[in-house]
Amino acid sequence: MRVRLAIVGRPNVGKSTLFNRLAGRRLAIVDDQPGVTRDRRFGAGRLGDIDLELIDTAGFEDVTDASLETRMRRQTELAIAEAGVVVFVIDAREGVMALDEVFAAQLRKAGKPVVLAANKAEGRAGEAGVLDGHSLGLGEPIAISAEHGEGLADLYAAIVDAAGGVAADGADDEQGADKPIRMAILGRPNAGKSTLVNRLIGEERLLTGPEAGITRDAVSVDWTWDGRRVRLVDTAGLRRKARVEGGLERLAVQDSIRALTFAEVAVLVMDATCAFETQDLQIADLIEREGRALVFVLAKWDLVDDPGPRLKAFIERAEQMLPQVRGAPVVALSAETGRGLDRLMPAVVKAHFDWSSKVSTRDLNDWLKLAIERHPPPAVEGRRVKPKYMAQIKGRPPTFVLFASRADKLAESYRRYLINSLRQSFDLPGTPIRLTVKAGKNPYAEEMADPVKAFQARRRRARLPSR
Repeated sequence: MRVRLAIVGRPNVGKSTLFNRLAGRRLAIVDDQPGVTRDRRFGAGRLGDIDLELIDTAGFEDVTDASLETRMRRQTELAIAEAGVVVFVIDAREGVMALDEVFAAQLRKAGKPVVLAANKAEGRAGEAGVLDGHSLGLGEPIAISAEHGEGLADLYAAIVDAAGGVAADGADDEQGADKPIRMAILGRPNAGKSTLVNRLIGEERLLTGPEAGITRDAVSVDWTWDGRRVRLVDTAGLRRKARVEGGLERLAVQDSIRALTFAEVAVLVMDATCAFETQDLQIADLIEREGRALVFVLAKWDLVDDPGPRLKAFIERAEQMLPQVRGAPVVALSAETGRGLDRLMPAVVKAHFDWSSKVSTRDLNDWLKLAIERHPPPAVEGRRVKPKYMAQIKGRPPTFVLFASRADKLAESYRRYLINSLRQSFDLPGTPIRLTVKAGKNPYAEEMADPVKAFQARRRRARLPSR
């Protein structure tokens, strides 16, 4: 599949940085000074398995005179007309500006598929701006950081949907139930990842052996299980950063992490004779931070004595050391003999289903009322934080926003309590859950800033006649 992608937005929101990120090299000049880009710039890029024809544009200015800015705007309009998909970039740290609203209205008139990208969303400083993007009426804002390469998996999914959900090779439609589950096989070197993939697909597709580090590139394999399409990606082993030797291994590790970025379900393969060591826990934590569904696999299970007690001990250790993915399935198997292999894919499909779950707003707020009654938020400085309303703003992974008074004072321990209760109440074991707490807008803020308006408003509320 090949998509012509125009990157547009007002000045200095990070369009050229995103252009360079997708192109894989520094093609466009990037500077903190706004207005560096003037002409349309073309380049070839790739996102996941999509080939991109990239168009970088000048910052949009709302002018129609004979100035240079007007000619730059005309170049942007031509780029939109030529594009198959338009990526509209806003600055998550500044939020939606007046010029963004003007540009959004023009994009709606253009009738092109639009992906709204909220750039500079790394950390918590951009959370409010991402939520503010809903006001533009262009669909779900995608939180990204072009500078740091964050959020590209969500951007990939949004571009595929905007382009019609066509497969990477253009051969068939991957929308809905026919869309393959993207499944990355991760783990330490010599844990049995390639052997597991070969056993699943029923052929010696990948090179295996007793030596650690045979796999270097992330290798993609298309496969069908029980009528469901699956895209397996085998990856190089991930060792501790201090033990990575040479540029080649560093590139292999980067390729593995990139495969995780574009996966939906991550299968963490561990050698059952030495499972849940420090590096395994760090990989699991990385998977959770990337927001991917997680399935633990204890490979080489045929080498384990007393399998029943050992499996119980492993599950207890996982829940103790990784509370953020509590309930993630643990599958014990032997890829060499095929024992326990039939339990893996049902666990993967269930994890993928949970990861894609949507909860109705009514059910959420009924649950919120009960959760608060069972355990009210702790008082801070003598005043209690009051949760008011909750909604799910996206899935994959499930992401929720809670509106509350004094939102910045809500204790982190109470936020964890809400996440754990969500996971338990809506049957989402092991699923990464994102919860943002936001303060509602103060309807009297404008009045307090202007004494005249405050006086007039008080008179209206008192229904006093005007002089």
